[in-house]
Amino acid sequence: MAPGPSPQHLQLASFRRDPDGDELEDVRLLDSYDEEAGLRVSSESADLGVRKVQLKVTGMTCSACTNSVESAVKALDGVLSASVSLLQNRAYVVFDPLLRKDEDIRESIEDAGFDAEIIPDTSKTQKSKLQKTLTGQFRITGMTCAACVNSVEGILTKLPGIKRAVIALATSQGEVEYDPTIVSKDEIVNSIEDAGFEASFLQSNEQDKVLLHVTGLCTMLDAQLLEGIIVNLKGVKGVDVNFALSEVEVVFDPEGVGLRDLVDGIERESTGRFQLRVQNPYIRAASSDAQEASKMLRLLLSSLFLTIPVFFIQMVCPKIHLLTSFLTAQCGPFLIGDLLKWFLVTIVQFVIGKRFYIAAYRALRHGSTNMDVLVVLGTTAAYLYSAASVVYAAYTGYRTPVYFETSAMIITFVLFGKYLEVLAKGRTSEAIKKLVELVPATALLVVKDSEGKHIMEREIDALLIQPGDTLKVIPGTKVPADGVVVWGTSHVDESMVTGESIPVPKEVSSVVIGGTMNLHGVLHVKATKVGSDTVLSQIISLVETAQLSKAPIQKFADYVASIFVPIVISMSLLTFFGWFICGVLGAYPQAWVSESKNCFVFSLMFSISVVVIACPCALGLATPTAVMVATGVGASHGVLVKGGDALERAESVDYVIFDKTGTLTQGKAVVTVAKVFSGMDLGDFLTIVASAEASSEHPLAKAIMEYAFHYHFNGKLESTAQRKEEIMAGWLLEATDFSAVPGRGVQCAINGKIVLVGNRSLLSENGIRIPQEAEIFLVNLEENAKTGILVAYDGAFVGLLGITDPLKREAAVVVEGLKKMGVKPVMLTGDNWRTAHAVAKEVGVEDVRAEVMPAGKADVIRSLQKGGSKVAMVGDGINDSPALAAADVGMAIGAGTDIAVEAADYVLVRNNLEDVITAIDLSRKTFNRIRWNYFFAMAYNVVAIPVAAGVLFPFTGLRMPPWLAGACMAFSSVSVVCSSLLLRRYRKPKLTTILQITVE
Repeated sequence: MAPGPSPQHLQLASFRRDPDGDELEDVRLLDSYDEEAGLRVSSESADLGVRKVQLKVTGMTCSACTNSVESAVKALDGVLSASVSLLQNRAYVVFDPLLRKDEDIRESIEDAGFDAEIIPDTSKTQKSKLQKTLTGQFRITGMTCAACVNSVEGILTKLPGIKRAVIALATSQGEVEYDPTIVSKDEIVNSIEDAGFEASFLQSNEQDKVLLHVTGLCTMLDAQLLEGIIVNLKGVKGVDVNFALSEVEVVFDPEGVGLRDLVDGIERESTGRFQLRVQNPYIRAASSDAQEASKMLRLLLSSLFLTIPVFFIQMVCPKIHLLTSFLTAQCGPFLIGDLLKWFLVTIVQFVIGKRFYIAAYRALRHGSTNMDVLVVLGTTAAYLYSAASVVYAAYTGYRTPVYFETSAMIITFVLFGKYLEVLAKGRTSEAIKKLVELVPATALLVVKDSEGKHIMEREIDALLIQPGDTLKVIPGTKVPADGVVVWGTSHVDESMVTGESIPVPKEVSSVVIGGTMNLHGVLHVKATKVGSDTVLSQIISLVETAQLSKAPIQKFADYVASIFVPIVISMSLLTFFGWFICGVLGAYPQAWVSESKNCFVFSLMFSISVVVIACPCALGLATPTAVMVATGVGASHGVLVKGGDALERAESVDYVIFDKTGTLTQGKAVVTVAKVFSGMDLGDFLTIVASAEASSEHPLAKAIMEYAFHYHFNGKLESTAQRKEEIMAGWLLEATDFSAVPGRGVQCAINGKIVLVGNRSLLSENGIRIPQEAEIFLVNLEENAKTGILVAYDGAFVGLLGITDPLKREAAVVVEGLKKMGVKPVMLTGDNWRTAHAVAKEVGVEDVRAEVMPAGKADVIRSLQKGGSKVAMVGDGINDSPALAAADVGMAIGAGTDIAVEAADYVLVRNNLEDVITAIDLSRKTFNRIRWNYFFAMAYNVVAIPVAAGVLFPFTGLRMPPWLAGACMAFSSVSVVCSSLLLRRYRKPKLTTILQITVE
């Protein structure tokens, strides 16, 4: 069966090289990926228009909390989807803006008992990405009559990308609806001016939002001044100044004013009084996490500061005569020692522990339970009993033991565990932090005059880079944005992004990736993609989305968490009444309760221990922490995982199907021989074949074109590369009625005669007979792992070409490694049986499916799935997309097309088959770790709760005090997180050790 829904609507690409070694233009990495929600939006939804919002949610402690938030949000009308991450404290919601507002989402979360804050979008994703066109307003002067209006409208409607143009003569304005991906506002202005009129752009219906940190905002008057300056700037649509945080949120028209121009304009108009800096969303989130850890540390230290004296009074002072005399002195009807403990613990219980009461109240108000409920129940029971005992003793003189220290120590230990948990969970997202840190903070902008001459260099904030900027990258610094080299040569280390360790040479026209390290020479780079469009930003978004998704195995934990607290409370009551009733009936010796004075207190302490020691958090953290670490580790090795569900499916893969061309082979087809079997000249033969293949996008067509071109022109002309297109335009013959026949080849008409270029099937279907001599030659080619391309002209066979595509050097080792792992490799190809078997024999694949049409690849996968087997498909071409989608796990080689990656669950950034091994190996190790996490979490509760209930007490005399139970609970969730952190030590199998892998 096909994999279930997952956030996989994205596109990747990598940087490919043609057979000459030239880098090809990069393909989109995540073009239609929704960075914010991390959710897939269907084309139907896109047409209707949806809004995405990201919120920070605080107060969640376990998976029961995330279920409560998701349920509350999904209950709202208009909400299409919602996903909540416990580790990231984030909620991602997709909804219909016609039915709901951002505030409605926030209020629903707060009504569910949690604090929610809408996270401002500082990237371009908040603008309407789903909007196909923009409506721009232009001022047009020089028009005098209706003929002028008709002239301008006629010119504009002929421009590609213009949907509609309406010109108003009275106002000298025009409204143009256009597709900004096809035609820019500047091109529209130039077209109007070419017609003899003056034109300028006014504004568009597009809007962008940015959050800026302001230095110099000292008083409210400064805030008002800043707001006045921003409002008067061109292109600004709205402004909101937050004086308390020294931040300003600006809504502006990106078509009318660029972000850098906006910031420069504010600083210029304020004469340098205000300095503005774009708030990086990741740094902001990291700062927020640091504040949460700092807050937790302050609470812990405060609780510890008050709890130590209570512990000292209870445990140490009775052994010191002088202090005992002071503490047992009367202060009215009370003992001084009791009053001191009561006062100190009250602060711990209700001031420092207020957060537990608030969270428990909110949870109970909405019919759910969580760990906070257990903490509140246990500590409140100990506190109220102790307070009642002190009051009772004051008026009756009968004193029973008090347990104030139990309440304080439980809260202190829980806070300590929470603090360690926050620190540990922060380390699970270090992979994203490292990726974020790859982006340099500043960039050197090359400022040019109107003639394009270099005037000066200016250091700017890297977040202010705009497409088209020329940036100077000196040796030892990082490339600030994706772009193309326009001057200079160097080598760039791309290992931090792609995992490729060998430095890549760069020269003019080479593509560079933002965040990579320039090693040697100086480069001038023209920025092509900035902000959320860069490869690095999209990798970060993909990793975040993967960490947000839930693996199917987590459903078990979510179910247990939903019933865990009620069960624990029931067990606690059962423990209390069991011990109490047995005590009343005299079922156990009175000596057991001598220390507690009565069986009520004796039973109560067991009951409190049961409540406090139970921990639902460990179960909730078992899967998401491991998935978060694994996806981060995978990204650092060039293996991008699209979610926990993909990890889980890959863990149990039975078959790995490889497409031959471009996957097992290098995808660099080369013509090795061309032979004519008629009286036609070889040069004419190659010209005809090249003319027929010129309109084809198949990799073999490119190889034929290159061979024919070099046959005719190589060594005859200087500067061939610059004149190549010009030469081809004059050399190739005109091909009409072109059509590509899937799985067969191409056919067209040249000089009025039908040309067929393809395999045996194409020629036989058209009644072309292959001569015996040509058949023998063809069989010899196929037996040597070469593909034969047959050519017919005007109804007769004229010749053939032999093409070879070398195997990747690691192909045979990877295939053998998969066998060692218990996975069966299968080769799938549309090539003929002889060539397919020759390649399979060379690489070591025993199961071969040849002459499979593109539409039939998915059928092969479904046939393997019928027996319940899990099938992974590795491919890189457009023809592989249906197969990638049909497979349980689709793996797209990084050098593949964007369509292929959109259908895949794994994206292998490098074009290296070793990463197939890495993907499966990482998934197996991740789920082994998850299983261990669940074992520890379940075993802890299964063992700890009976011990806390006193099961061992009758036999050993050992009992667990409530404060010790609190300490155990605090460390249980920390142990699970630390267990997941062990995945950070993962090392991918090396080529030399792959053959040593065995099934675990």
